[in-house]
Amino acid sequence: MFSHKQMWDAIDALAARNGLSTSGLAKRAGLDATTFNKSKRLSSAGHMRWPTTESLSRILDATRTPFHDFVLLVNSRAERPTESIPLVGFAKAGDNGLFDEGGIPTGTGWEQIAFPKVNDPAAFALEISGDSLLPVYRDGDTIIVSPGSQARRGDRVVVKTKAGEIMARVLTRQTARTIELNGFRPDYPPVSLGVGDLAWMARIVWASQ
Repeated sequence: MFSHKQMWDAIDALAARNGLSTSGLAKRAGLDATTFNKSKRLSSAGHMRWPTTESLSRILDATRTPFHDFVLLVNSRAERPTESIPLVGFAKAGDNGLFDEGGIPTGTGWEQIAFPKVNDPAAFALEISGDSLLPVYRDGDTIIVSPGSQARRGDRVVVKTKAGEIMARVLTRQTARTIELNGFRPDYPPVSLGVGDLAWMARIVWASQ
């Protein structure tokens, strides 16, 4: 069962993930800027309210966040069973021998971190270094990547090409022949890859921000 606090904390985390204040998140979703203010979270009797389903639906739509990802944010605010998952630096992830042909972690060179249990035994973590993924991910952030999750249009993904290049992008279109990706920064041009040039693609399901 989710608690009131978990839900509000997840909304705060969703705003931060998108580089917004809670007021900015509300405005992006077409809501009143005060919708998620601290004062609006309490009733006149001082009891914590639930956020409305309409407000949740609108912020998920505005940030193109799948409901499953929001549930992960909610759960990350609670005490959950943890497991060890493989961790490697993002810049090192293009090295040979770290993944099999399906993008599953293998070989040596991996560290381990404790993380709330996710529904993908092949999930792994990448630690961001530098500012190439700003404004979405900052230096030191950790992203959790799930090879077993189906990536859909609008999802943030990690892609590795057969040439060894590793990149994090937004999936904008996928056909039987090509995959089209947008960068997180306006100065990064769109990328179009032939399916035959792709080693693997996995969805980003969580980020520590």
